[in-house]
Amino acid sequence: MKRGFNKNIKVLKFFDQKKMGSLPRIFIGSLIVMFFFYSMPLIIDFADKENKEFKNNSKAVLAYTLNNDKYGSKNEDGTFDETELLVDIFSLNDLETDTVRLDASTIKQLFEDTDYKLDDVRKNKLVKPVALTLLPQEIRMIENTKKRKDLFIQIVLPLILKENNNIKLDRKNLFSIINKSHNSNIEKKWLDKKYKQYGVPSKDLSTLKTRMDEVPVSLAIAQAAKETGWGTSRFAQEGNALFGQWTWSGEGLKPKEADKNEGHKVMKFNVLQASVRAYQRNINTHSTYREFRKARAELRDKGKPLDSLILAKYLNEYAETGNQYVEVLQKIIKQNNLKDFDDAKLLPSSISLESLI
Repeated sequence: MKRGFNKNIKVLKFFDQKKMGSLPRIFIGSLIVMFFFYSMPLIIDFADKENKEFKNNSKAVLAYTLNNDKYGSKNEDGTFDETELLVDIFSLNDLETDTVRLDASTIKQLFEDTDYKLDDVRKNKLVKPVALTLLPQEIRMIENTKKRKDLFIQIVLPLILKENNNIKLDRKNLFSIINKSHNSNIEKKWLDKKYKQYGVPSKDLSTLKTRMDEVPVSLAIAQAAKETGWGTSRFAQEGNALFGQWTWSGEGLKPKEADKNEGHKVMKFNVLQASVRAYQRNINTHSTYREFRKARAELRDKGKPLDSLILAKYLNEYAETGNQYVEVLQKIIKQNNLKDFDDAKLLPSSISLESLI
C-alpha cells in the first residue's frame, strides 16, 4: 500500500516541476483526463456484467447445458462431469428431429378416439399413453380458459407420468440391489451408471436413494403451466421448453426483454419429453433443491404421500420472485384440482411397466 502511495506523490511532483513547460503539462493532463473518462464506462460495464452473472446463477433453474461440451461443475457431493448427468437426455433429445406438429383440432380428435378424458382420469386414475412431441400452436387461440387448460394437462400428463415411471423402475431396482448381500457385475455396472446420472461421485447409496425419486405430478403440471402460460409462451411453442430452464452455452432461445449483454437463454428441446426429463433431473441433482429432496425423503420415511403443496415450499429459488412463486404454484394446484392426478397411473406401453399399475 505504501509503495503505491509514494509513486503517486512522485508523479504529482513531476507535473508540478517548473522545468516542464505549461503547454506539455496541459497536453499530458488532457490525455490523462481523456483516458479516465474513456476507461470508466468499460470498468462499470464489466462490473455490471459480473453482477448480472451472479444474479443469473442465483436463479439456478438449470446449470447444465444441452450440448456435447464437457463442463465440470461443483455440486454438494463434489466435482462431476455434467454430460454424465445428461447423456440420456442427449439421446432422447436427438431421437426425433423430424417431428410433425399436430393442430389442436387433430389432437382433440385423437383424445376422443382413444377415449382420453380428464374427468375419467380423475375417477379411475388411469391415463392413456398418448405421447405428443410438440404443443399445438392453436392452443393460444382457444378462448375458453378451461378448455385451454384441459388440453394442456392432457398433453403434459402422460409425459410426466412416463418420467415418473422410469424413476419408479430405477428405484425398484435400486432397493433390490440394496437388500442383497452380494451384487452381480451387471448390478454394479448399473449402479455406476446411476451414480453418474444423478451426480453422486462419492458413490453414496443414501444420496442416490434420496435423489432417485419422483416429482409429484400436480407440482410438475403446476410448474409447466406457470412457466409456459398453459402452453402459450414463445419458449414452449418454439423450443418445447415446459419449465423455463436456463442455459448459458447450450442451444436456447433468448428472452426478448432480456438485456443484450445477459448471457443466459431459455433451453430449447426437440421434443417435449426431453424437457420433462431435464426438469426432473435438475430437481433431483442441483444443489439449489437439496432441501426439496430432504423434505421429500422425510415424507417417504414417514410413509406419507408426496404432498405437492408441502414440497412446493422448497422451490422458492426456482424463480426470482421467491416465495411469491411458491404461492402461485400452490394456487394453481388448488384452483385446478391438480392433486387429483398425483395417484394417476399411465396405462402400460410395455410389459416392464405393468407392475407399476
